[in-house]
Amino acid sequence: QVQLVESGGGLVQPGGSLRLSCAASGSIFNIYAMAWFRQAPGKQRELVARITSGGTTNYADSVKGRFTISSTRDSVNAKNTVYLQMNSLKPEDTAVHYCAAGVGASGYDYWGQGTQVIVSS
Repeated sequence: QVQLVESGGGLVQPGGSLRLSCAASGSIFNIYAMAWFRQAPGKQRELVARITSGGTTNYADSVKGRFTISSTRDSVNAKNTVYLQMNSLKPEDTAVHYCAAGVGASGYDYWGQGTQVIVSS
Protein backbone atom coordinates (compact mmCIF):
# COMPACT_ATOMS: atom_id res chain seq x y z
CA GLN A 1 0.00 0.00 0.00
CA VAL A 2 1.04 3.57 -0.71
CA GLN A 3 -0.32 6.65 1.03
CA LEU A 4 -0.28 10.02 -0.75
CA VAL A 5 -0.73 13.39 0.93
CA GLU A 6 -0.81 16.58 -1.15
CA SER A 7 -0.15 20.12 0.00
CA GLY A 8 0.60 23.54 -1.44
CA GLY A 9 -2.60 24.56 -3.18
CA GLY A 10 -4.23 27.94 -2.76
CA LEU A 11 -5.29 31.17 -4.40
CA VAL A 12 -2.84 32.97 -6.67
CA GLN A 13 -3.09 35.81 -9.16
CA PRO A 14 -2.58 35.23 -12.89
CA GLY A 15 1.12 35.14 -13.67
CA GLY A 16 1.97 33.92 -10.20
CA SER A 17 3.55 30.70 -8.98
CA LEU A 18 2.71 27.84 -6.66
CA ARG A 19 4.51 24.65 -5.70
CA LEU A 20 2.53 21.54 -4.94
CA SER A 21 3.98 18.72 -2.89
CA CYS A 22 2.95 15.09 -2.65
CA ALA A 23 4.40 12.96 0.13
CA ALA A 24 4.28 9.24 -0.61
CA SER A 25 4.83 6.68 2.13
CA GLY A 26 4.44 2.95 2.48
CA SER A 27 5.56 0.58 -0.27
CA ILE A 28 7.31 3.28 -2.27
CA PHE A 29 9.92 0.94 -3.72
CA ASN A 30 7.19 -0.63 -5.86
CA ILE A 31 6.31 2.68 -7.50
CA TYR A 32 7.12 2.97 -11.21
CA ALA A 33 5.72 6.46 -11.83
CA MET A 34 4.11 9.33 -10.02
CA ALA A 35 2.01 12.01 -11.59
CA TRP A 36 -0.12 15.08 -11.10
CA PHE A 37 -3.60 15.20 -12.54
CA ARG A 38 -6.15 17.97 -12.36
CA GLN A 39 -9.89 18.27 -12.71
CA ALA A 40 -11.63 21.56 -13.38
CA PRO A 41 -15.36 22.01 -12.71
CA GLY A 42 -17.40 20.30 -15.41
CA LYS A 43 -14.33 18.77 -17.06
CA GLN A 44 -12.67 15.38 -17.09
CA ARG A 45 -9.60 14.66 -15.04
CA GLU A 46 -6.47 15.22 -17.12
CA LEU A 47 -2.81 14.32 -16.76
CA VAL A 48 -0.64 17.37 -16.05
CA ALA A 49 2.81 15.87 -15.54
CA ARG A 50 4.41 12.52 -14.87
CA ILE A 51 7.79 11.35 -13.60
CA THR A 52 9.09 7.79 -13.60
CA SER A 53 11.41 6.16 -11.08
CA GLY A 54 14.14 6.58 -13.68
CA GLY A 55 13.56 10.33 -13.88
CA THR A 56 11.77 10.50 -17.24
CA THR A 57 9.23 13.31 -17.32
CA ASN A 58 6.20 14.03 -19.48
CA TYR A 59 3.94 17.08 -19.58
CA ALA A 60 0.60 18.05 -21.00
CA ASP A 61 1.01 20.47 -23.90
CA SER A 62 -0.93 23.10 -21.99
CA VAL A 63 1.69 23.29 -19.22
CA LYS A 64 4.96 22.71 -21.10
CA GLY A 65 7.46 25.44 -20.35
CA ARG A 66 5.49 26.60 -17.29
CA PHE A 67 5.32 23.59 -14.96
CA THR A 68 8.14 21.38 -13.71
CA ILE A 69 7.76 18.02 -11.98
CA SER A 70 10.53 16.68 -9.77
CA SER A 71 10.99 14.14 -7.01
CA THR A 72 13.16 13.27 -4.05
CA ARG A 73 13.52 9.97 -2.25
CA ASP A 74 14.27 9.38 1.41
CA SER A 75 15.23 5.70 1.39
CA VAL A 76 15.95 5.65 5.12
CA ASN A 77 12.42 6.67 6.02
CA ALA A 78 10.79 5.07 2.94
CA LYS A 79 9.29 8.30 1.66
CA ASN A 80 9.04 9.83 -1.79
CA THR A 81 8.10 13.44 -2.35
CA VAL A 82 6.98 14.69 -5.74
CA TYR A 83 6.77 18.39 -6.49
CA LEU A 84 4.96 20.34 -9.14
CA GLN A 85 6.39 23.81 -9.61
CA MET A 86 3.79 25.89 -11.41
CA ASN A 87 4.85 29.22 -12.91
CA SER A 88 3.06 31.75 -15.11
CA LEU A 89 -0.26 30.48 -13.84
CA LYS A 90 -3.38 31.18 -15.85
CA PRO A 91 -7.06 31.20 -14.85
CA GLU A 92 -7.51 28.02 -16.89
CA ASP A 93 -5.13 26.25 -14.50
CA THR A 94 -7.82 26.50 -11.82
CA ALA A 95 -8.67 22.96 -10.75
CA VAL A 96 -8.38 20.39 -8.02
CA HIS A 97 -4.94 18.85 -8.43
CA TYR A 98 -4.41 15.20 -7.54
CA CYS A 99 -1.25 13.23 -6.94
CA ALA A 100 -1.17 9.65 -8.22
CA ALA A 101 1.24 6.72 -8.06
CA GLY A 102 1.44 3.63 -10.23
CA VAL A 103 3.33 0.38 -9.74
CA GLY A 104 3.15 -0.62 -13.39
CA ALA A 105 4.14 1.04 -16.63
CA SER A 106 0.58 2.16 -17.26
CA GLY A 107 -2.24 3.17 -14.97
CA TYR A 108 -2.26 4.59 -11.48
CA ASP A 109 -3.09 2.57 -8.41
CA TYR A 110 -3.05 5.14 -5.64
CA TRP A 111 -4.52 8.62 -5.42
CA GLY A 112 -4.33 11.51 -3.02
CA GLN A 113 -7.30 13.51 -1.80
CA GLY A 114 -6.55 16.52 -3.98
CA THR A 115 -5.56 20.11 -3.39
CA GLN A 116 -7.39 23.12 -4.82
CA VAL A 117 -5.58 25.61 -7.03
CA ILE A 118 -7.42 28.83 -7.89
CA VAL A 119 -5.92 31.34 -10.28
CA SER A 120 -7.85 34.58 -10.13
CA SER A 121 -7.36 38.29 -9.79
